[in-house]
Amino acid sequence: MRKRLAQFRKLGRTPDHKWAMLRNMVTSLIKHERIVTTLPKAKELRFLADKIIGYAKKDSIHGRQLALRIVREKPAVTKLFEVLGPRYEERSG
Repeated sequence: MRKRLAQFRKLGRTPDHKWAMLRNMVTSLIKHERIVTTLPKAKELRFLADKIIGYAKKDSIHGRQLALRIVREKPAVTKLFEVLGPRYEERSG
């Protein structure tokens, strides 16, 4: 079944390459808080970044484990839960 992959743009890459690229981009976004990329990649990254920020807003052990599956570096996950999660806690979405 291809239900999950149908939601994303292809971006001219294989699904494994695309997933690796999005994981790297979300890690860089957390680390630097701003990245330069193309518009289609940014639109795909927005879905993943919103999901990760949602985990950080809840601040649970399970949310941290789910974030560690996607974000590649532990210091980035620490920053996500200690800095970015509380920053966006009041914001809906």
